[in-house]
Amino acid sequence: MSATQPPSTPRTIYPAASARNMALLVQLRWVAAAGQLIAIWVSVQILGVRLDVAPLVAVPLLMVVINGLTLLLDRGREGYSHVELLGALTLDMLALAWQLYFSGGTSNPFTFLFLMQIVIAAILLPPNWSAIVAVMAGLIVARLAFVHRPLDLPTGTFDGTIELFQLGNLVCFVLVAALLVFFVIRMDRNRRQSETALAALRQQATEEQHIVRLGLLASGAAHELGTPMATMSVILGDWQRHPAIIADPDLRDELQDMASELKRCKSILSGILLSAGEARGENPQITTLGEFLETIAAEWNERGHGAIRLRNSIEADLSIVADPALRQIIGNVIDNALEVSPDFVEIRAEMAAGDIVLTVLDLGPGFAADMLESIGRPYNSTKGRDGGGLGLFLVVNVVRKLGGRVEVKNRTARGAMVRLEIPMASLAYRTGEG
Repeated sequence: MSATQPPSTPRTIYPAASARNMALLVQLRWVAAAGQLIAIWVSVQILGVRLDVAPLVAVPLLMVVINGLTLLLDRGREGYSHVELLGALTLDMLALAWQLYFSGGTSNPFTFLFLMQIVIAAILLPPNWSAIVAVMAGLIVARLAFVHRPLDLPTGTFDGTIELFQLGNLVCFVLVAALLVFFVIRMDRNRRQSETALAALRQQATEEQHIVRLGLLASGAAHELGTPMATMSVILGDWQRHPAIIADPDLRDELQDMASELKRCKSILSGILLSAGEARGENPQITTLGEFLETIAAEWNERGHGAIRLRNSIEADLSIVADPALRQIIGNVIDNALEVSPDFVEIRAEMAAGDIVLTVLDLGPGFAADMLESIGRPYNSTKGRDGGGLGLFLVVNVVRKLGGRVEVKNRTARGAMVRLEIPMASLAYRTGEG
C-alpha cells in the first residue's frame, strides 16, 4: 500500500474563452492608455486647452502598471471568472470617469465611450452581470453631469464651445466605431472558437461512451464464447488421437490447422478480456520497441503470406510497456490494408519530436472522399457489412487516449496511408513501474 495521497484540489471551471477575452481587455487598455496620452498632448499643446495634466497623466500610467501585473499573473492561468472580468471592466470605467471628471464631465464627447464598455460587458458576461455594468455606467454618467471640473477653453481658438463639441463628437464616433468593430469581432471569434471546441469535446465524450459500450459487448461475447471454444478444443484433441485420423495425413493436417485457428481465437478472446481489465498479469509485459514492431510484423506476415514489409528507422531500441490495445489497433490498420492490398503492405517506423510514428502504406484503391472527411466516426465504412467501420474508429480513439493523433490520406499515385503518431512518453518503461 502506498502512502495516503492528499485530496486533490478541485479544478476551477472558467467561462469559455475567458482567458482570450481578458487578453482583449488588456489590449483595449493599452489602446486606451496610448489614446489618453495622445489626447492630453493634443488638447494642451495644439488646442491650447488648460487642463490639470498631473492627475490626467497618472491614470494611463496606472493602467500600464495594471496591464503589466495582469500579464505577469496571467502565466499558467486557464481562464478568469465572471467576477474578475467584471472587475476589469469596472476598473476601466472608473479610469474613464476619472479622466472625464478633470475634463468637463458629460460636456466631454468622450462620455460615449461608456457605451462601448456596456457593449463589451453584454458580450463577455451573462445578462445579470452585464446589467450591473450598465447600471454602474449610468450612475457614473449621472454623477459626472453634476460633479466635474469644467473645461478651461482658450479664447479665440474656436467659435464658441459648440464647434469644439462637434469636433469631439466626430473623433469620439470614429474611435468608438473602430474599437467596437475590432474588439467585438475578436470577441465573437473567441466565442465561436469556444463553441467549436465544446462541440468537439461533446463528440469525444459520445465516442468514449460508445467505446465503453463496445468494450462491455466484447467482454460479454468473450465470456460467452469461452465455454464452447473450450469444448471444441477438447473434441479436436480427441480427434487428433483417433486411429482413423492418425492414418489419414490430409485429415491430420486439416485438424492441425483447425487447432491452430482455435488457439488463435482463444488468444484473441484473452486479449479482449485483458484490454477490458478482467485479467491482469502480476507484471506488465515489458519489451523493446524493435521487438514489439517485429513481433507484430511477423504475426501479420504469416497471415498475409509474406505481404508485410517492415522498415524500422528507429535507431535506439527503447524499452516500452506493450499495450494490448495498441497491438490490437495496429493490427486493425494492417488488416484493413491487407484486405485491399493483399500483395503489398509496408510498415514504416521512425521517431519524430519524441513521438513514435508508424505509417502503414498499401496499394489499394484508397479512401473515398466522404470517408476521409469523417474518419474516426463509428460505422463509417464502404465495405457494406453490418457493424463495419469500427476499425478506424477504435484506432483514432485509442491513439487519442495515448496522447497521439491519426492521419489518414490517399497516396499520390495509388493506395492509402494511415499514420499513427504516439508519444514515446506514454509507452516508455520507467524503472520501478509494474
